[in-house]
Amino acid sequence: MELLTGEYNNTLDEKGRISFPSKLRQELNESTLIVTQALDHCLWLFTPEEWKSLSTRLMESASPFDAKNRLVLRRLVAPAQEVEFDKSGRLSIPQSLREYAGLTKDCVLLGIDKYIELWDAETYQKYLEETESSFLDAAEGLNAIKF
Repeated sequence: MELLTGEYNNTLDEKGRISFPSKLRQELNESTLIVTQALDHCLWLFTPEEWKSLSTRLMESASPFDAKNRLVLRRLVAPAQEVEFDKSGRLSIPQSLREYAGLTKDCVLLGIDKYIELWDAETYQKYLEETESSFLDAAEGLNAIKF
């Protein structure tokens, strides 16, 4: 799998399907993805291989006897579903996940190296506005990284 990057605006149709940008489909080189709830009310999309790696690490480090661990497993691992690209390059996003992320019509797909985020466009814009000052602080904290 190539490095997944880019911001893509796309629409969700009335059946809950989203056309996937051809650039991302080519980089993924997969016929299925795993979709799950993410942080910040968006969805995370993983290749099966990346999902297996992440979920295995989560399960190995989490104890079912710890309340915070159970919460993370219930919010990230349990809702995960496998979705398959149709012949037109669309993914059908399960209704429960669409509802969680508040997906309506206009959506944003973000390639973030090993996974993709799927946002409702309005929610993403609000997120960017609300986190601008935090982003500037976080970026300044990366001063140890040399260009």
